[in-house]
Amino acid sequence: MSDIEIWHNPRCSKSRAALAQIEARGIVPRIRLYLTDPPDEPALRAMLAALALPAAALLRPEGKALKDRPEAEIIAAMLADPKLIERPMVRRGARAVIGRPTEAVTDLLDGA
Repeated sequence: MSDIEIWHNPRCSKSRAALAQIEARGIVPRIRLYLTDPPDEPALRAMLAALALPAAALLRPEGKALKDRPEAEIIAAMLADPKLIERPMVRRGARAVIGRPTEAVTDLLDGA
C-alpha cells in the first residue's frame, strides 16, 4: 500500500495534473474523492497538521469571507461544505502539500 494520499477532485485540472504526476512515478496513491467522501474532523485536522497550515489557508476563493473567523468555525464550514477545501492536497507520511503549484507535489515526492 502506498504512503501517498491525494485529496482529489477529478473535475479540477490541477488535481488531475497532481495525480498524473504521482502515477507517472509508478506510485498508486490512496485517492480520497473528498467531495463525495468528505473528511471527518479528525481527518481534516490531521491534514492541516501535516500541511502545517491554519484552516484559513485551505479556503478556496468562495470561502475567503470566512478567513478571519475562528479556526473551529472555518473547520466546521469545510466539514459542512467540502467544496470550500482547496485542492489537490497530497500527503506523504507526516508531511503534506497543496498541489498548487504542481511543483509542490514534485518536492514532496522527492523528499525536499
